Amino acid sequence: MRPEPAAVKRPYDASRRRARAEEARRRVLDAARRLFLADGYLGTTMAGVAAAAGVSVESVYKAHGSKARLVLAVFHDAIAGRDDEPAELRADRISADEADPERRLRAFGAFVTEVTPRVVPVMLLVRTAAAGDPEAAAVWQQMVDERLARMTGHARRLADGGHLRPGVTVEEARDVLWLYSAPELYELLVVQRGWSPERFGAWVGDTYVHALLPADGGGAD
Repeated sequence: MRPEPAAVKRPYDASRRRARAEEARRRVLDAARRLFLADGYLGTTMAGVAAAAGVSVESVYKAHGSKARLVLAVFHDAIAGRDDEPAELRADRISADEADPERRLRAFGAFVTEVTPRVVPVMLLVRTAAAGDPEAAAVWQQMVDERLARMTGHARRLADGGHLRPGVTVEEARDVLWLYSAPELYELLVVQRGWSPERFGAWVGDTYVHALLPADGGGAD
């Protein structure tokens, strides 16, 4: 009697598993953003997000831990965008590689045009929730601190390159960069006054140039 051939084991397809996990992660973040913006922070539940994403509520808790951490993940996802290179990395690359400070600052304004329409609605709902929810308040502070840290890095690179107008310190440059990209300013000019994101971003770039660079623009030779 001939022995049965040994069963052939199929190679483990890790890439397919990663693709499924990424698809589920994407569904959760998209559903969370949609529900947060429609129902507010307090009105959104982890169970509701799970149901909308077609996953188990346990998997949402396992990935994010709490509703506050989930909204923070939505915030970070909004900053990154859907391009192959996340927006923050592109901004860092321009900050490090663009020799002309005026082009650099106007590029920052273009990033404001791109990113703030995605990010500001999430930030504003967390800011509202922070008034009565300690976890939301902690997330709001983290958002503020992360943005300030990034602007500190950009300001230091401007200073290290000798680009800042005489008398402008790294701290002042940081605060200018931080102020004019603030969600509150976007809310005032775009949401309340009806500016387009493009007009707002161009104005931010102009303001950065006039506030931070010497009168001759401080461009590279």
